[in-house]
Parts: sequence; C-alpha cells; structure tokens
Amino acid sequence: MTNPDRLQPGDPFPAFSLPDGAGQTHALSDYAGKYVVLYAYPKDDTPGCTREACDFRDSARLKEMGVQVLGISQDDADSHQKFAEKYSLPFPLLTDDGQFLASVGAYGEKNSYGKVTQGVKRATFILDPEGKLVKSWLAVKVDGHAEAVADTIQKDMQDRA
Repeated sequence: MTNPDRLQPGDPFPAFSLPDGAGQTHALSDYAGKYVVLYAYPKDDTPGCTREACDFRDSARLKEMGVQVLGISQDDADSHQKFAEKYSLPFPLLTDDGQFLASVGAYGEKNSYGKVTQGVKRATFILDPEGKLVKSWLAVKVDGHAEAVADTIQKDMQDRA
C-alpha cells in the first residue's frame, strides 16, 4: 500500500533553503536546470556515512553527467566543514534541524541493533532539472548505492532524449 504522504516520482520536490558547512545558504532553486542528488545521512565522519560520501565524491559518472550532489544531516556547520575537508568532499553538506528531513520522510523513528531512537534516516532523492522527484530511496544500503543512483539518472536522461 502506498503512503499518501510520500512523494511520488513526478511530484515537485519541497523547496528548501539550508546552510552548508561554510555558512552559505543553498536553495533547491539554485540548481534549476541540473539533476540533483540530495542524500540524507545520520552523522558526519562515521564509517557508513564516510563510505557513502566518498562513493558520491568518487563517482566519475555523476561528474560526467553534471549532477549536483548535496548531503544533508543534523550535524552543525563546524562538523560538516571538518568532515568535508578531511575527505575532500567537493559538494555542499547541508544542516537541518530535522524539520525538512521529516517533511521528506528522512527523519523519524529508526531501529539500530534493537535500540529504537529518533534521528536522520539514510535516504536519497534524485531530482530532475525541473525540481521534480525522479526516484527516492528511503532505506539506503551504502554499498553500490552511488552506482545505482548514476544508473537511474542515466536512464532518466535517455528517456527524456
């Protein structure tokens, strides 16, 4: 059964305006005309989150296609800045208090090793050049994910050609 509150492919993605690690504000409208990968992750500089960030960083296919990658978590600007510098991340890491993340289904109750907590859920959203949702993953497994994202964008580009 489909959750009526969940964004569906083709739906306009909710507008956002959020600061990055350097204090610069990024809005969805800043990226009009480009594909955007917005990925939500739980915590800077943790093993899974580092692998995911580095996989997006290292994806030659995403670079070749001109895709804008944006990471988003609840970590503060200082934490984002250190994380980005430590791993030479070439894309912005946005800070959210959880409100925007909750609005797109990337924040809430999660179960980690039997412990139920509230927090950022690992999720990825691909937005087309018009700011509409192409695809979302609301439960991401890190290994191979950046390639799956690149495959999806490449297919969407071909379908539009």
